[in-house]
Amino acid sequence: MKFHFEPNLDYQLQAIESVCDLFRGQETCRTEFTVTMKLPEQQMTLGVAESDLGVGNRLTLLDDQLLDNLKDVQLRNGLKPSDALASGDFTVEMETGTGKTYVYLRTIFELNKRYGFSKFVIVVPSVAIKEGVYKSLQITEDHFKGIYAGVPVDFFLYDSSKLGQVRNFATSSNIQIMVVTVGAINKKDVNNLYKDSEKTGGEKPIDLIKVTRPIVIVDEPQSVDGGLTGAGKTALDAMGPLCTLRYSATHVDKHHMVYRLDALDAYERKLVKQIEVAAATLEYAYNKAFVRLLSVSNKRGVISAKVELDMQIATGVRRQEVTVCDGDDLEQTTQREIYANYRIGNIHTAKGKEFLELRYPGGETYLAIGQAYGDVDPLAVKRQMIRRTIIEHLEKEKVLRPKGIKVLSLFFIDSVERYRQYDADGNPVKGDYARIFEEEYQRVANQPNYQSLFTEVDLAHAAEDVHNGYFSIDKKGGWSDTAENNAGNRENAERAYNLIMKEKEKLLDFKTPLKFIFSHSALKEGWDNPNVFQICALREIGTERERRQTIGRGLRLCVNQDGERVRGFEINRLTVIATESYEEFAEKLQTEIEVETGIRFGVLESHQFAAIAVRAADGSLTSLGVEQSEALWKHLKAAGHIDSKGKVQDSLKLALKDGTLALPEAFEAQRGQIAEVLRKVSGKLEIKNADERKTVPLRKDKDGKAVYLSDDFKALWDRIKHKTTYRVQFDNAKLLEDCIAELKKAPATAKTRLQWRKADISIGKSGVLATEKKGAATVVLDESDIELPDLLTDLQDRTQLTRRSIISILTGSGRLDDFKRNPQQFIEQTAEIINRCKRLALVDGIKYQKIGDEHFYAQELFAKDELTGYLRNMLQDTQRSIYEHVIYDSNTERDFADALEKNEGVVLYAKLPSWFKVPTPLGPYNPDWAILFEQDGAQRLYFVVETKSSLFTDDLRDKESAKIECGKAHFAALGSGDNPAKYLVATSFGDVLKAVE
Repeated sequence: MKFHFEPNLDYQLQAIESVCDLFRGQETCRTEFTVTMKLPEQQMTLGVAESDLGVGNRLTLLDDQLLDNLKDVQLRNGLKPSDALASGDFTVEMETGTGKTYVYLRTIFELNKRYGFSKFVIVVPSVAIKEGVYKSLQITEDHFKGIYAGVPVDFFLYDSSKLGQVRNFATSSNIQIMVVTVGAINKKDVNNLYKDSEKTGGEKPIDLIKVTRPIVIVDEPQSVDGGLTGAGKTALDAMGPLCTLRYSATHVDKHHMVYRLDALDAYERKLVKQIEVAAATLEYAYNKAFVRLLSVSNKRGVISAKVELDMQIATGVRRQEVTVCDGDDLEQTTQREIYANYRIGNIHTAKGKEFLELRYPGGETYLAIGQAYGDVDPLAVKRQMIRRTIIEHLEKEKVLRPKGIKVLSLFFIDSVERYRQYDADGNPVKGDYARIFEEEYQRVANQPNYQSLFTEVDLAHAAEDVHNGYFSIDKKGGWSDTAENNAGNRENAERAYNLIMKEKEKLLDFKTPLKFIFSHSALKEGWDNPNVFQICALREIGTERERRQTIGRGLRLCVNQDGERVRGFEINRLTVIATESYEEFAEKLQTEIEVETGIRFGVLESHQFAAIAVRAADGSLTSLGVEQSEALWKHLKAAGHIDSKGKVQDSLKLALKDGTLALPEAFEAQRGQIAEVLRKVSGKLEIKNADERKTVPLRKDKDGKAVYLSDDFKALWDRIKHKTTYRVQFDNAKLLEDCIAELKKAPATAKTRLQWRKADISIGKSGVLATEKKGAATVVLDESDIELPDLLTDLQDRTQLTRRSIISILTGSGRLDDFKRNPQQFIEQTAEIINRCKRLALVDGIKYQKIGDEHFYAQELFAKDELTGYLRNMLQDTQRSIYEHVIYDSNTERDFADALEKNEGVVLYAKLPSWFKVPTPLGPYNPDWAILFEQDGAQRLYFVVETKSSLFTDDLRDKESAKIECGKAHFAALGSGDNPAKYLVATSFGDVLKAVE
């Protein structure tokens, strides 16, 4: 297998553009310096001295220009603009599984192409991520060579025993990418990075890195920094970076945010798997005296503890949190006889030695925090969780194996010995979890409904072959629980990752029997195989970030045996098997996302409308801006739709649902976009309950015949089933005219500026303090010695137009003087305008043609492709759909389906399945509905309908609206013959009724 990478995913390109546009106006340049080889004394006396020319990054932009660029990028991405350039740290937040590593690797190539930057250091927190990044560099090498014309690049893993690589890093003119773990660079006193070395020509490696002014990319900075002043952050600063780009889904220190693809965006756009929870909660387990210690406290001399007890309340027995003190009688506390003669003894609060003494008839026991007395057998619970994971796995295998998708499951456990132990001679012995897994696997696999998966398989051996553990491996080959806190432990961790990290493709091959992986903290972050469909937590999930990182191991969209990404929630469903209720799990994940990402569910920030598109009188698009956004926020507050902190009130939710939201006249043109922002803020991330998942059968009529086989549905299907091909016909002259017109309207190109500032310097006991004072001034510089780049070649690379076309655009625009004033800014602005005009021309000039009568989607596919959904997103027991239930993805779809059911004119309809696709230059398009409508009991009308919350083109994403235009052209090409199907875009069923009239 070889992974296929998609080069044109809009959200990834937006993240790349956001970082590159920080340096808008920077010219292609680099700095050069001499690196001297310090040779032995006898050679020096002979006059022999060796030196190399070093190459580094150089930034020519002023801080004010960087700040202006930063604000522009933030405004474009709907982020709060920074008031000042507080540091050179820039933050990119991308939800786990959306291609963060791909984005920052491609950003490296793009920064090199645009500005000539060539020195990059990628700093990661662990060996797992280091191996993952290195693997990504290897498997994307050919992909990036194809995009960037084979530009040479050297990448290597920093190794303190191979410091010659650092000298090459400094002297090579190729793109240089060094990957290093923070543990290898954050201890000055022991690391070779900070010592003189013959391998680098007598230089300290850190000095060679520093002089190149590298762009430092930090992967998972919350695990690298050690806080704002931690050892990790100090090590990053020691490299003297030109800037630091920080990528994660779970940032702690936000710095300057330039792009955010948060959890809500990722789920709404189906860029990650749908999460569902299979919750293993104990019920009616109140037959023993149960006590669990949660915490201890010593406040103002009062010593107490919080414990869980099974309390008698009015509605029965419930497990509750209770505060207890030394001597408390638990029978009185709980009002239950089962606790007779149970008392609280000593409570010890010393840090690291906390415990509670529990006295009971015949003895006493000591509970540490988290420990319980009287609990059910923990292994019995773990057995059921392992069994449920196996069942979920095999159920998915039945559906996905025929589609060429291998299913993997991941178990997180508390310690190695629970999975593998060693006897006195050092031989491995199965631990409890390994033994239980094999027993349950054989038991479940023997069930009749899974026999198709095990034809000609020896289950006795299969049970051993399908699972393995991945932990740190010591030099003797034994598994161990180790932290990566020194070189030896990092080596142990590295030995573990051959198959799961370095041979990711092999693991996804059907020929590799391994399907179930047991591990713990080693896979907390950095391991992201796309085909993990089950995650079972056989240990307590600790901190909230750990919960999100744990789930993150399975969020990435799956791939098939050809290495191609497969999309859609009907296939991409991650099942989390957990020991807490579904509601509790969802609530904790929700809280964590709020804490980690800064998203405050149900809270509207005053800047959140700033990026809304506004079309000017001349047809150009601008943004609403921060001031107008704040004015709109104040209007909503005055109307009582939000409170003084921005908390959304029920009146706003009702107004959105009824379509009665009142807006000032000035904002009426942007109503659709404003409503979309408010809907997102009002919503919540939806986590599904695995027990609510239900198969959706095809509906049958009163005679027992499937509706999809009826004459009515055949008549509808025959009008829409055929496949098409398309060609794009550019009106070249019109494209050039549009480019010239847009370039003429573009803002003037700015000259290079010199910024003057004045400050008072005061020296005191606390140090030197600089206080800025009046006198700041900006001076425009005339640079007569600018070396003009090859304008035509650069624009050709960026736009793929011919040189003749580019010459026509440039001469026709009359803007070539701008090129002389600031070449780099002019090139970027011109390329952006040309590419925007190209995208519009692509859709305007598209022509679809039916391939032939023999190429179509067969009706039988409805029966072959099993449909599943969740009760809370399902309109049940339909009377007009071809399915018994309708699965909807939004309130708009739910209301539309409900209207279809209630309207007597609707004969039947179908929510079109994911396999029904229209080809477009922007990727496949899947329309929403097919409808057969009967008017006045005689005339029959056929419709294909796309439901959207707004019909305003500006409100839809460019790519989305372009696909809709392609959909119109596709169905128009099928429209010959008697009474063809009409294609509509509708916000409600009322739009369909208008078309009927």
